[in-house]
Amino acid sequence: MSAHAESEQLHARVRAFAVAFEHGRAMPEPFDSLAADLVRFQAEHVSGYRRLCEAHDVDPRAIVRAEQAPAVPTEAFRLGNVFAFDLADAQAVFRTSGTTGGPRGTHRMRALRTYDLAALAFGRAMFVCDLAGPAVVIVIGPSPDEAPDSSLAHMCALFEGSFGGRKPPEETYFVRGGTLDLDGLRRTIGKAGAESPVLVLATSFALVRLLEALGDEPLVLPAGSRVMQTGGFKAKSREMTPDALRRAVSRAFGVRERAVVCEYGMTELSSQFWEATLVHPEAHHGVYVEPPWARVVPVDPETLAPVREGEVGMARIEDLANVDSAFAVLAQDQVRRVPGGFELLGRVRGAPPRGCSIGLEEMLSSGKNA
Repeated sequence: MSAHAESEQLHARVRAFAVAFEHGRAMPEPFDSLAADLVRFQAEHVSGYRRLCEAHDVDPRAIVRAEQAPAVPTEAFRLGNVFAFDLADAQAVFRTSGTTGGPRGTHRMRALRTYDLAALAFGRAMFVCDLAGPAVVIVIGPSPDEAPDSSLAHMCALFEGSFGGRKPPEETYFVRGGTLDLDGLRRTIGKAGAESPVLVLATSFALVRLLEALGDEPLVLPAGSRVMQTGGFKAKSREMTPDALRRAVSRAFGVRERAVVCEYGMTELSSQFWEATLVHPEAHHGVYVEPPWARVVPVDPETLAPVREGEVGMARIEDLANVDSAFAVLAQDQVRRVPGGFELLGRVRGAPPRGCSIGLEEMLSSGKNA
């Protein structure tokens, strides 16, 4: 079977997870079964991942559990090539923001259908499941035309097209050329009407800028509105804690705090994680949940072994939707498993941990064609 045909079959199996989830059905197969097949496919077609398996003395053909798969450090997406297809076949190329300088992390995708279906399925369940009809979608960020390599801009466009009314870009995106269009934002919200809930999609940084621009003047949204915030909390002029930002956003938009929902995603992933405060009355802010096709496992930064329940570790993220790149990704984020999901506790400070650095060296040991 060709690599393309095998990839297509694997994508179809992942999409079956998303379809089953949307219809409230049992998953079509065990997580570990599909994970093992993904690892075998990636070890065969991604040379850097094959070297990583060899360095860890792992035979991909013998893997039966997801936890047996070596994880790819996110740095590999910045310094090497992590994809299982010809470069010319990439349908999308997503890149990290590049705020730290140097090469940007790059995630090439051969097909977007799986990414799109999974993002919509879980986004619908965690963010808009209680809405009866279309909403007004407002993105406090750039459009995909302005940021074509941003996975976040792509996801926001997906949400606008599926959860909103497909408005013109000038009535949807309110950061253009790096400038916040506050007047246009006010006009669009004013036109929404009391019967149309508004979905605000924004980074935490953009929300801080908006709050500064608003001052003491609120921008009250219709009943049923909610805010998705994503990314870190650092701003150019000041830094806000998650709790302080959520309270400020709640006051500015006139929505309850539980309707200010955090989303956690990465350029190197194809799946996202959400707070469940709109879905479960007992859910807490700061606790994220995974879709059935992804897992977040805290691991020891030196040994990369899972830590004990309740302990803090580096995030090992297992994402079945990463068909053509890396099923298991090692992020430099600190996480802790808690009842109901996992907590995100910020970036690992300082140099990359030893386990992450060794994994990167193994992947790139034969050059940059990872």
